[in-house]
Amino acid sequence: MSHSGLASFDLTGKTAVVTGGSRGLGKAMANGLARAGADLVIASRTADTLQSAAEELSRHGRRVVPVPTDVSDSSSVAALFRVAADTFDGQLDILLNAAGMNVRVPTVEYTEEMWDAIIDSNLKGTFLCCQEAGRLMIPRRSGRIINIGSLTSSAGVATIGPYGATKMGVLALAKSLAVEWGPHNITANVISPGWFETDLNRALFQKPGWLDATLERMPMGRTGDGEDLADVAVFLASDAARYVTGQNITVDGGFLAGWHGGFLDPPAS
Repeated sequence: MSHSGLASFDLTGKTAVVTGGSRGLGKAMANGLARAGADLVIASRTADTLQSAAEELSRHGRRVVPVPTDVSDSSSVAALFRVAADTFDGQLDILLNAAGMNVRVPTVEYTEEMWDAIIDSNLKGTFLCCQEAGRLMIPRRSGRIINIGSLTSSAGVATIGPYGATKMGVLALAKSLAVEWGPHNITANVISPGWFETDLNRALFQKPGWLDATLERMPMGRTGDGEDLADVAVFLASDAARYVTGQNITVDGGFLAGWHGGFLDPPAS
């Protein structure tokens, strides 16, 4: 098989399921996939934002099918993938698992209900979607699975231990699938965003002094935006990443690379 230039990044004729695709970072990555040529099935628990997102994403001239879904419920997930299979004649090329939730409280204040909700949404939901995707991808001997991790896939962050457990878990799951499904030409990778302002962390961004302190140790000098993730998602979904599997790509502006410790002069304005 020959691959040349930007053609390797073209997703024309591909189909993708994107969970959490109605808003935030999931929507931004869905937008990237559609812009690169993929048809989409987008899933979310919120039907109103789902419909408006589908209308917005379809402006790229691609087919976008909204399916209200609770990823923590196996029957709901099965119904999602039935719609995807029926709509696109059994063809599923890409799964992007972006659905998730978080609760930020001191660990001793976590309730069992909080734990269960986070694990069910972020980890169980990702597993269920991967399982259903595999049932479609394995017979076709082709597929791209992209799980969404976090800085907590690599490092601990205070007050969100259960969330971090799920995000390390989705990385472990991707590595396992990369090994098991590699012989079927299916890749499985993780994109781990750094600091991006979303509905899940907006209160943190608005906390006095927090953003300044964070940017102080951010080598790129800014937090991320959706486009920073969309292009990485397109790469992992495309033929350009055909030999990349079991990897965690951290998109964090260098946050985890280290800290300059005040030894660098600020860039000239």
